[in-house]
Amino acid sequence: MSDEINSRYPSIEHLRERARQRMPRFAFEYLEGGCNSEINLKRNTREIREVQLKPWYLRDYAGSDQRTELFGRTYDAPFGISPIGLQGLMWPRATEILAKAAHVHNVPFILSTVGTASIETVAELTDGKAWFQLYHPAEDELRDKLINRAADAGLPVLLILADTPTFAYRPKEIKNGLSIPPQMSIGNVIQMMTHPTWSLGQLAAGAPEFKTMTPYLPKGLSMKHLGLFMNKTFSGRLNPDKIGALRDRWKGKLVIKGIVNPEDAEKAISLGVDGMIVSNHGGRQLDAGQSTIKPLTELAKEFGDRTTMMIDSGLRGGPDIANALASGARFAFMGRSFMYGVGALGEEGGTHTIAMLKKQLQQVMEQVGCEKVSDFPGHLLSGE
Repeated sequence: MSDEINSRYPSIEHLRERARQRMPRFAFEYLEGGCNSEINLKRNTREIREVQLKPWYLRDYAGSDQRTELFGRTYDAPFGISPIGLQGLMWPRATEILAKAAHVHNVPFILSTVGTASIETVAELTDGKAWFQLYHPAEDELRDKLINRAADAGLPVLLILADTPTFAYRPKEIKNGLSIPPQMSIGNVIQMMTHPTWSLGQLAAGAPEFKTMTPYLPKGLSMKHLGLFMNKTFSGRLNPDKIGALRDRWKGKLVIKGIVNPEDAEKAISLGVDGMIVSNHGGRQLDAGQSTIKPLTELAKEFGDRTTMMIDSGLRGGPDIANALASGARFAFMGRSFMYGVGALGEEGGTHTIAMLKKQLQQVMEQVGCEKVSDFPGHLLSGE
C-alpha cells in the first residue's frame, strides 16, 4: 500500500473545488447542502476549528502512532468513512470506491441502508469488516431481514440513527428535484451533458439504485411511487422499545448516531448500546441545533468512561480530527470529505483522501508531541 498523495490536491479544500468542476451541479449541491439556511452546516466546521491544542516541545518524544483500538479491532488511523445515501448518484460507484479504499487503509467504512451498493457487495469488498447503518423500517419483518443480512455477511457493527426523525427541509434538493427518488429536470439533463466524465461513468455503472433495498421493492414502480414506497417503509424516530428490540436481536456491537444531550446518552447506555456518535447529520436536519464539537466535549466528560464516544459532522481535515480527539472523541467519522475526494479523483479519490488525512494528522501529532491517539486530551488547551 502506498501513502503517496496527489500533490495537486493536498487538502480537502482543493478536492472540493475539483469535485465541483467535475460533478453536475445538482449532484454537487446534494453532497454539499444543509437544511434551511445552512447555518448549522457552517457552524460545525467553524467551531471545531476554534479548539486550541497545547504542544509540548521539551518532553521526551518517541514518535507518533495513529493505530486505534475500537470494538476489539485495531485500525490504522482514528477516523473512518461515514454512511452517505445515494453515493452513486454523486459519483459513479462511489460506494464501492470508498469501501475498497477503507479496506486497503484499514479504517472503518459504514454502509447506509440507502447506499448504492448492497450489504453483500460491501462485505465482500471489505472482507466483512464494514459497518451497517440501519434506517429503522416501519415493519419489524423488514428490520429483521436487513439486520440478518448484515449478520450473515459478518459485519461487526450495527449503527442506528437517532438524528433523522423527520425529512428535513433542504432548499437546494427541492430546487434540483433531488428528493427521494431523484427527478431529472431539463436543467439537470443539460448539466449531465456538460459533465461527460460523470455521465459516461454513470452509463457504465448503470442508474444508481438502493441496492440493499432491491429485494423488497415492488416490481415496476414509477419514480414517483418508489419515493412514496420508501417514505412509507421507513420510520425515522427511535424510541426505547425499538432500541431494545435491536439490542436483543443484534449480537454484534450496537452504536447509536445523533446523540447530542445527556438525557438521551443516559437512556442509550441503559439500553445496552456499545457506543455513540455525536452528530447532527452533517448540518442537514436542524439549523437551530448545536455544532457537534460542543456536545461532544460535554458528553465525553460525563460518559466517556462508560461508553465509546465518537463524532461525525463538520470535520474537513487532519487538524479537525486532532481537535475532535482532544475534545474527547475516541474516533472520528467524515462523509463529505471523502466524497470530495472521489468527485475529484474518481477511482483514486478514496485512497488519496485517506492517505492525505493520515499525513495531516501525523504532522499535528508530531508538532504537539502526542505519541498515541489516546494522549490527545492532554493537549487540549481550550474548547471554547
